Amino acid sequence: MHLGRYLGSFVVSGLLAVGLLAPAHAAEPVPTTLTLSGRPAYADTDTPVQVDLVQQDGTPVAGAGVVLSRRTAQGGWAPAYTLTTDEAGHATVDVTLSRVPRENTFQASYAGDEAHAAATSEAVTVALVRRSSVLHLGGPSSVVDEKSVTVKVGWLTGNGDPVAGRVRIFRKTPGHHWKPFRSIRTGDDGLADFRTGPRVDTRWRAVAPPLAWVKGDTSNVHRIDNLPPGMRVKLPGSAPHPRVKVPVQPHAVGDGPNVVIRHIPDRVWGQMTGRTWHAGCPVGRASLRYVRINYWDYQGYRRRGEFVANVDAAGRIAGALAEMYNRGFPIRSMYREDRFGWSKRLRGGNDYASMAAGNSSVFNCRDVVNRPGVRSPHSYGRALDLNTWENPYRSARGTVPNRWWQPRSHPWVAWRSRSHRVVEIMAAHGLRWTYGLGDTQHFDALAGNGRYLARPAGCDGVCE
Repeated sequence: MHLGRYLGSFVVSGLLAVGLLAPAHAAEPVPTTLTLSGRPAYADTDTPVQVDLVQQDGTPVAGAGVVLSRRTAQGGWAPAYTLTTDEAGHATVDVTLSRVPRENTFQASYAGDEAHAAATSEAVTVALVRRSSVLHLGGPSSVVDEKSVTVKVGWLTGNGDPVAGRVRIFRKTPGHHWKPFRSIRTGDDGLADFRTGPRVDTRWRAVAPPLAWVKGDTSNVHRIDNLPPGMRVKLPGSAPHPRVKVPVQPHAVGDGPNVVIRHIPDRVWGQMTGRTWHAGCPVGRASLRYVRINYWDYQGYRRRGEFVANVDAAGRIAGALAEMYNRGFPIRSMYREDRFGWSKRLRGGNDYASMAAGNSSVFNCRDVVNRPGVRSPHSYGRALDLNTWENPYRSARGTVPNRWWQPRSHPWVAWRSRSHRVVEIMAAHGLRWTYGLGDTQHFDALAGNGRYLARPAGCDGVCE
């Protein structure tokens, strides 16, 4: 009996050895499918992410361990959660969504067991719902000309969380459309600021583009008014306005009056020739100088003026105007008279238009106003006409540029006696108020020999 068992085992072993009898195989693991889903939500809030593990025929796999990995900021993967499926093959975990979409990408993996094959889900990015946002622009409502102010920007979500991101700043000046000014970035606190020194009244607004997690917004319009650093001239309400309008001159350059006296540049001489200078004039280019100087205008702003004067009078005239600047006395405008074109009537630059604009000037090779054929003292470049609208010239043939101001004075811009402070300043620098009430705008500078220029031939009275 024992021998039979032994022989039977031997026979079976032999058959296995020669391959005539095969052993029974273990069952193959059942294929599985792993899926992943997440509900869109706001950044910085929790949202459920669900894992579903089922067999090929849809039968749920219960009690299975599933690893949920999350994409890192560097682009790799990091295990984040270990889940166990329930009887329905589900597993759910609440995840906090990042403001960076890539970091909201998840992938699930199942290592498998004896009965179930391993599985890996597709990578799924949980969508962000953009929050509303509010962009605000604020700061001082005014700035003194030539100074600067800080404008502040704040960007918050609708629920008050700060937003860090790029913001574009736009500026609008009078008569122009909105134009890009610069870009800035708000910090983690949602705040940013920038400095600006606008030279005119300006309007400001900010525009924030949408981010992955927050909507964009356009800020309120913030107004910054430019205020003059000096005194604004108050004229009588009934006073007439100049008939000729000229643009405001460029802003002042440098500190104080900043006088610059130089030879006449080719560009300037070209503009003068045929207008304020022509063949037959008593002085030529070599005897004249081009002067630039800062002055206070009637609105209280610092401007850059210019005039041409005789080489031996330019310094004294500039010195008088510099003292006017230092004492705050304003000038309406200070353009060279060639700006106003040629006057056939005056045979020189159009002084009628210059006076109608209230302009102050020096050199102009022309006839005396209302005295055809008589050369004006301005032809020599040693006579200054100052604030001509408020200080008229009167002759037997009429008063120009207006009659309203002839009998009236003003403490800052119109003088009717030698005790007026402007007349005293002129006298202190060697400029004589030659004709008094007959030509209130006119001052003559000393000639190179220390004497006042003699009146031109034919000028037997007031010669403007």
